[in-house]
Amino acid sequence: MRGILWSGVIVAGLAAAGLPAGISQADEVTESIAAIRAAAERFEDVNVALAEGYVPDPSGECVKAGEHGLPAELGHMGIHYLRPDLLGITATEPRVNGAGTHTDFMDPAILLYEPQADGSMVLVGVENLVFVQAWQEAGHGEPPSFLGRSWDYMADDPAIPGDQAHGFEPHYDQHVWFRDNPSGNLEPFNPAVSCDLRSA
Repeated sequence: MRGILWSGVIVAGLAAAGLPAGISQADEVTESIAAIRAAAERFEDVNVALAEGYVPDPSGECVKAGEHGLPAELGHMGIHYLRPDLLGITATEPRVNGAGTHTDFMDPAILLYEPQADGSMVLVGVENLVFVQAWQEAGHGEPPSFLGRSWDYMADDPAIPGDQAHGFEPHYDQHVWFRDNPSGNLEPFNPAVSCDLRSA
């Protein structure tokens, strides 16, 4: 249901933006994701990502919705590879914090990989993240948006098992999935991505 609602938001946002004649809203979303995927193609080799300054999430976690107090059927995110400079990381304890306001998906701050049984990694999407305080201090009154969709607000809720913000201070983030997501290719979790293939 949530995916359907977001699809409506995307369509409405694109309609308001005024698309060129002959291009549907769905085509615009598809074309944008295809362009982002093409720009990130070199990162299919994780060694290229490492050489360009991405580092694996120090926790080593392959993120699953069910382990963060959310319904397991939402799916997984995979393993995050981060560009600390684009995130503007200023602290890692007690929680990760930063001053970055980077929103360019053609040069993403985060790469999403699905671990394989043989130890290899498959690039399945990208993500950008801005910390709420830094975003507001930069003069923004509303969350960032992409293709008419407001980015997801993430903050840990101590009343819910797990850490919904994955060890980060309150932030906005937006995922773009290259692997087709039955919930919607801009949703935070993807049921078609699995952490369970990971080698022991």
